[in-house]
Amino acid sequence: KKTRPAVILIYSTCFSYHSPLARAMPVEAFSESSSESEEEEEQTERRPESHTDLPAEYWQIQKLVKYLKGGNQTATVLTLCAMMDFNLMQETCQLAIRDVGGLDVLINLLDTDEVKCKIGSLKILRKISHNVQIRRAIVDMGGLQSIVKILDSPVKDLKALAAETIANVAKFRRARRTVRQYGGIKKLVKLLDCVPNLASLTANQEKDVDVARCGALALWSCSKSTKNKEAIRKAGGVPLLGRLLKSPHENMLIPVVGTLQECASVESYRIVIQREGMIKDLVKNLSSDNDELQMHCASAIFKCAEDQKTRDLVRKYKGLQPLVSLLGKSDNKQLLAAATGAIWKCSISMDNVAKFQEYKALDTLVGLLTDQPEEVLVNVVGALGEFALISANKATIRKCGGIKPLVNLLTGTNQLDGVRLVWSLLKNPSGDVQSSAAWALCPCIENAKDAGEMVRSLVGGLELIVNLLKSTNIEVLASICAAIAKISKDKENLAVLTDHGVVPLLAKLTNTSDDKLRRHLAEAIGHCCMWGSNRASFGVSGAVAPLVRYLKSKDSAVHQSTAMALYQLSKDPNNCITMHEKGVVKPLIHIMGSNEETLQEAAAGCVRNIRLLALANRKARLFQ
Repeated sequence: KKTRPAVILIYSTCFSYHSPLARAMPVEAFSESSSESEEEEEQTERRPESHTDLPAEYWQIQKLVKYLKGGNQTATVLTLCAMMDFNLMQETCQLAIRDVGGLDVLINLLDTDEVKCKIGSLKILRKISHNVQIRRAIVDMGGLQSIVKILDSPVKDLKALAAETIANVAKFRRARRTVRQYGGIKKLVKLLDCVPNLASLTANQEKDVDVARCGALALWSCSKSTKNKEAIRKAGGVPLLGRLLKSPHENMLIPVVGTLQECASVESYRIVIQREGMIKDLVKNLSSDNDELQMHCASAIFKCAEDQKTRDLVRKYKGLQPLVSLLGKSDNKQLLAAATGAIWKCSISMDNVAKFQEYKALDTLVGLLTDQPEEVLVNVVGALGEFALISANKATIRKCGGIKPLVNLLTGTNQLDGVRLVWSLLKNPSGDVQSSAAWALCPCIENAKDAGEMVRSLVGGLELIVNLLKSTNIEVLASICAAIAKISKDKENLAVLTDHGVVPLLAKLTNTSDDKLRRHLAEAIGHCCMWGSNRASFGVSGAVAPLVRYLKSKDSAVHQSTAMALYQLSKDPNNCITMHEKGVVKPLIHIMGSNEETLQEAAAGCVRNIRLLALANRKARLFQ
């Protein structure tokens, strides 16, 4: 595709002339790497083997980027326009912009005072940010901060484009954190403030609605973070989402319901969703013709129907029959899982079971006991368990041929379901039960093939674990610390634990003389150091000095976990100073003579870090 003079002339009538901003972006304030497992995987760059295989578009875009870098005012605007003439959803075009340094220029243009220049840049960034590599590069360059700033613009087109670009970029944890840390959540919530359900809208009101839609898209992406969910709630986002839930437009409803069903994993949200009257609207949209909207509505009901009042409201607003109707869409497994989950939770109320019987739900559920994904099977069996509390339904299950597939499921292996049951015992008021459950979970987490994902699938599970660190039972504390040590080997789970305040709670426990607790507590601290600024936080919370005392223990297992923890903590300079002041070097040198290689390495590594800091300080004094 070539840039034709006629195309340039047409574009030049739409934009005024602007010059590129030739300055470097500041270094990103938060620079930790993102190595955690996420909902998207890093993709290896797929490039042709030789330059001759590259399509003409690749070279044309690279030429345009060069004009963007060095052209005059006229060339800058015309180049932006010409770039939009290409298929920017095509990976070749996206990578062509990146490879020749076009991202830097596009991001720099966002900080100009020229509105049309910003619009042109954002229109390109909005499209190319669908690419995993591009969106990570945008965050690395500090571009997300500039995009967040634009959310304050009085120009509605700019705000909408910025929000939609954030929706694309915030697909991974570091991006979501950056949006929050630069005030983006509050700004996005403000965009939701419109009236979307008027009979007729002025052109200005239509723009407001589109801005709100884009804001909801961005919040949907951001809401996958626990801290962002809380930030959305504190910014007053829930009532505004409730207002948008009354919109007649599917393109508005999908991101709104998507955000709500993400946030409904938190109990405080479920209470507000119920209180704000959103259950009625969720039920209403179960009858939509859009499968995706139906799926998100059913999923939100699935999460909210843990509460008795919500279950009654679903029945009151005639939502039970639409849920049964969704069982007919058996080809859409995501929708089927959401619908069966909602039916399961609603069936906890016997009044709802009676209605489900009227709608012949039992027969359909039994038919779903074979050839279905595990998440569907778990929900179906859960629902049948509630139905079977009524004697007549037991006979129906048998007549429909449900006994044989149920027996077959007994011989299968369902790792997650077993872990979920054990995990639920952590809620038991007995300290003995809690500690036994936590000890049982440790080998399950350690040996599971997809342990990180398994733990993340347990809604509220990590928050429950962290809260048990407030127990006064030493055995419970030791077992929970042991479980945290296993869980925190997964970086994404460690990030969630950190969000729930695991660091200060672990630090508070360090003043203990119990060797069993010391061993597992030190192990948990060592693993929790691997995320963000946790090392420094442990030092600030006073965890370092007590750990040094652990080296006086007669238990070799305590020495090993403590040495590992001290090694991780010693990567922070302030912690090194504390360790040295508390006399850690001498016992560590003694431990370096151990026959255990990992213990030797941990002790030596800690001493090395302390020594390097001392040398650095000495050199600094010499040159003063």
